Amino acid sequence: MSRRPSDGSPGTRRLLCASFNQDTTSLAVGSKDGYKLFSLSSVDTLDCIHHGNDMSDVYIVERLFSSSLVVVVSRTMPQRMNIYHFKKGTEICNYCYSSNILAVRLNRQRLVVCLEESLYIHNIKDMKLLKSLLSTPTNHKGLCALSINHSNSYLAYPGSSSMGDIIVYDTNSLSHVVEISAHDSPLAALSFNTSGTMLTSASEKGTVIRVFTVPDGLRLFEFRRGMKRYVSISSLSFSADGQYLCASSNTETVHVFKLENHSPRYDKREESPTWSSYVGKVFSAASTYLPTPVSDMMHQDRAFATVHLNMFGLKNMCALAIIQKLLRLLIASSDGHLYIYNVDPQEGEECVLVVGVKFDRFLTGCLDLVKVATSFVQGYSEDGGARKGEVIPEHELAAGPVSLDDEQEFPPMTSRYN
Repeated sequence: MSRRPSDGSPGTRRLLCASFNQDTTSLAVGSKDGYKLFSLSSVDTLDCIHHGNDMSDVYIVERLFSSSLVVVVSRTMPQRMNIYHFKKGTEICNYCYSSNILAVRLNRQRLVVCLEESLYIHNIKDMKLLKSLLSTPTNHKGLCALSINHSNSYLAYPGSSSMGDIIVYDTNSLSHVVEISAHDSPLAALSFNTSGTMLTSASEKGTVIRVFTVPDGLRLFEFRRGMKRYVSISSLSFSADGQYLCASSNTETVHVFKLENHSPRYDKREESPTWSSYVGKVFSAASTYLPTPVSDMMHQDRAFATVHLNMFGLKNMCALAIIQKLLRLLIASSDGHLYIYNVDPQEGEECVLVVGVKFDRFLTGCLDLVKVATSFVQGYSEDGGARKGEVIPEHELAAGPVSLDDEQEFPPMTSRYN
């Protein structure tokens, strides 16, 4: 089968970004024509649930779980973050920062904005600025990860621009947790599992993927993606149960790893006296006398399952989700394709393609669902939140813990500068 590079089609040129929401129930797509949200509840259809076309050149779009809250950043104003309630067709607030916004991460408690040399942590309920992490190591790609767990609301970001160090920060207590020396080269990808107890990383070399415990920062797993060539890993994502980890890159192969404690480095339980266990012990013993790079290679596990795409040289975002009671691997490519594969949880091996759709054909001509009303009010107080601006009606305020899946409970926010 021949492999194809990006085709440079009009749809491809319009597409600027694609991201899955926190529980992989929807896909957000940004383009020159605005942004769209697609439902991922079925493998039979790809339903467009919202089209926002009041803003062009959208390069960041993030939806908070299945709520109506969506964060949008446009190339026309790259220093400004806009937060919308798309079902009501209203802008909740907007923020301006000192330099271009490179990434936005959010969970039910916190919203984090990543600039090249700083990070800003907001309370999502009222958008009060809780902490400014200034003079962070240069982060050209805006690489960061935020755990979606409300108790373990950890933020991970590069601790060095030349090495693969990771800083883990607690956005609840607003305190430093741990610094992890993860790789010898700069970081390329980071991701937490859903419980916030594991953190996975890859470096710019792209050959080894590591998993660490949180908050201790101990190395738990190590997977080898390949040895023949360096690649650019674009995304890492755990399954909801934390048993599987997928990795995509600019090559045609997407890998799925299974997190099992069977490697001699990690599993210290007694084994039955079989020939395979004897050989394993010999290798384990021999590795202690070998140079560290060789020893590490002997302990690295290979992919449990793989997908071979009919393309290369493209940025792909991957995720694992249970859709219609089956484990699926979802891949959104930068040329406007969404692929959904079945993953055999027992045997693994080559995944089976269920559906492939070119979603960039939906980027124009979709019904405009809402008219977004915008406002921009200057003035900001770090201690008290906004000084001026509209206030969300009282019936939308959350009396207890905020639950943004419920349309009746929505965080009060207003417009301001940062």
